Amino acid sequence: MDIRKVKKLIELLEASDVAEIEIKEGEEAVRISRNSPPPVYSSHAMPAPAPAPQVPAAPAAPAASESVEVDNANALKSPMVGTFYRSPSPTSGPFVEVGSQVKANDVICIIEAMKMMNQIEAGKAGTVEAILVEDGEPVEFDQPLIVIS
Repeated sequence: MDIRKVKKLIELLEASDVAEIEIKEGEEAVRISRNSPPPVYSSHAMPAPAPAPQVPAAPAAPAASESVEVDNANALKSPMVGTFYRSPSPTSGPFVEVGSQVKANDVICIIEAMKMMNQIEAGKAGTVEAILVEDGEPVEFDQPLIVIS
């Protein structure tokens, strides 16, 4: 979308009593709002990849987190606020399991923030001792995600 069109939309918004405007051209979309709370996206307005239920994997994560005390020195912490995913897609297996050996640059999870999928690397080599967050759960900044020793 041309920047001149975006500027014109901003001018139109400022000149009117409209609080928010959204324009779509093909696959491109622009939403401009005036001092309003963050928009809530519905599935038909902004499609997002939804994780498929992983029946066998889901019970394993809570059991691991309950049996291991969080060791902040060895815990990989979330670099951002978002949604935690253990696998690259709903149909794929998880990046790591408890007991997996990882290298410093291995991708071990994804955090979705603002519709962007951010791959999170281990940061150090070692063994995955615990996965502290369930797949598809929201995470906070600096929240322990995975313990690697």
